[in-house]
Amino acid sequence: MASTTPDYVFTRDYLDNNRMNLQHYQWIALFGYLLHPVIPTDRANLRIADVGTGTAVWLTELASCLPDTVKFEGLDVSMAAAPPAQWLPANVILRHWDIKEPVPSELLGAYDVVHVRNLAFVLRGSEVPAVLERLVSLLRPGGALQWGEPDVSSFRIETVTALRSLLTLSQPQDDRLRPTWVPQLPKLYRAAGLAAVEEDVRDAPSHLALAMHECNLPIHELVARKSKNKAVIEAVQDLMPQVKAETRQGACWAFTRWIVVGWKNSEDK
Repeated sequence: MASTTPDYVFTRDYLDNNRMNLQHYQWIALFGYLLHPVIPTDRANLRIADVGTGTAVWLTELASCLPDTVKFEGLDVSMAAAPPAQWLPANVILRHWDIKEPVPSELLGAYDVVHVRNLAFVLRGSEVPAVLERLVSLLRPGGALQWGEPDVSSFRIETVTALRSLLTLSQPQDDRLRPTWVPQLPKLYRAAGLAAVEEDVRDAPSHLALAMHECNLPIHELVARKSKNKAVIEAVQDLMPQVKAETRQGACWAFTRWIVVGWKNSEDK
């Protein structure tokens, strides 16, 4: 059974919800789509799952673009960030599921499309193969898995003073803040039996990279608050004014971002 107090590296509050929502729109601005263009949406009885749905912003935006006959389901270990059920479109439902736990029997082979994004700070590299196996088991034969992540190991910083110090201060607070597995996703897809694997790997143009950088800056304050370590909290508070000044001078914490799509073979059960 999933824990009643899920282990999450950030806080669950309005500040983090706003960060996630803004991050979503920046992501779409970079890639230009919600669903990869190779994924068809004209199937009868289409059923789509958003795993780790968070604020459900991806799910509700896609629901506004597709017919109301499509069924959308947001799955997450916690619904603390999601809208109340009565505020959602009629064809959008939310349900609890921890991706580190077995898949409920009624969800096996249930979906035409499974979408996942921004679990880089949730999963350790050793957990990814088992999670990927569970995600594949959610798919109907011929279904598609779309997974998007920032490659944190690709970060580049032009100015190496306060901004690098902030990163050095935050990352040791939790080993999930140093993920290196994202570039391995295509290989892991193939190992999990997915076919026709495609990857879309992008670096943001400078103006968008800056906006994404500023969207990510609250992460360090959230991590410090979550740690409850007074020395870390004070150090972050001391560094932030310097980081903000460096940002205005052209410093930017930038990442390469990935979307990987793969297909469950039609003959697979």
